[in-house]
Amino acid sequence: MGDLNGALSSFSADLKAQGNFDRVLMISFSEFGRRVAENASGGTDHGAAAPLFILGGGVKPGLYGKYPSLTELNEGDLKFSTDFRSVYATALEKWLGVPSEQVLGRKYPLLPFI
Repeated sequence: MGDLNGALSSFSADLKAQGNFDRVLMISFSEFGRRVAENASGGTDHGAAAPLFILGGGVKPGLYGKYPSLTELNEGDLKFSTDFRSVYATALEKWLGVPSEQVLGRKYPLLPFI
C-alpha cells in the first residue's frame, strides 16, 4: 500500500504541476478481493468484494458504499454494497459522456463521486 500511495501521490503532484489534474480521472481496481478466512498456507484466497480508488480533480472526495461485514458472508466471500459496474457506468456517463448501457449491456445506478 505504501508503494501505491507513493505512486498516486507522485502522479497527482505531476498532474497538478502541469495544470492537468482536473482533466484526469483515474480508477484503480483489482480484479479480485480477498476472503476473510485464512487458508492452509496462512494467506487468504481470492474473493468477491474489493476496494477501489478514484482520483482526479473532478472527483468528490469520500467513501462510497458501506464497510462489509466480516461475519455476514456470502459463501465465505464479503458481500459488496457497490457494484463495480456502477463505478464504470458513472465514469462513462458523467466523465466521458458515453451512454453506459451500450458498453455495459444494461443500465446500472450512477454514483455521486463526479
